Amino acid sequence: MHGFASSPNSVKARYIGDRFTEVQTDIKVPDLNTGDFSHLTITRQITQVITEFPDDSAPVTLIGSSLGGLTAAHLGQKHPQVQRLVLLAPAFGFLSHWLPKLGDKEVQRWQQEKYLMVYHYGEGRELPLCYDFVTDATQYQEQQLQRSIPTLILHGIKDEVIPIEASRDFARSHPWVDLIELDSDHALGNVMEEIWQAIHLFCQLP
Repeated sequence: MHGFASSPNSVKARYIGDRFTEVQTDIKVPDLNTGDFSHLTITRQITQVITEFPDDSAPVTLIGSSLGGLTAAHLGQKHPQVQRLVLLAPAFGFLSHWLPKLGDKEVQRWQQEKYLMVYHYGEGRELPLCYDFVTDATQYQEQQLQRSIPTLILHGIKDEVIPIEASRDFARSHPWVDLIELDSDHALGNVMEEIWQAIHLFCQLP
């Protein structure tokens, strides 16, 4: 599950997808934009991903990056079919990190005008995002994540978007979480081989 304002064509999604293909293991990489980034919400992402689950209740492993990681964690909380989580720089507490960077005036203007122009890395251009994204996101709090699912978190110590402390705090209060700290930033672009080796081991892949 790709991150906010990203796509299935992101570097991480393509790299990990290629590695799964090499070990002949199926992986689905849904487009969480669904052609309508402007009305993105975490609830919509959750609803969309559930439709990708196998009908036979087979165990599911979710891999999510940034906002996709946060969404994966909440899917795991609600759905017993999810048996494993791999979270890459998960966006724990992301509103508390993102909104202050916008500033109070910009957030108020967004609320009043309903839409904010956001740079979409997958599209390579700015797109409007509805304020409903923020309203919806406030209901998804880390305190709700109490189901003991085997979870691997990989997070860069130089992350400039979601500080490493967010994952450290989560791992500290959730003993079933294994946190690997990497010498990287939010994109994790320089440690893809390390990430794959960790996923390969954690998921017990061939």
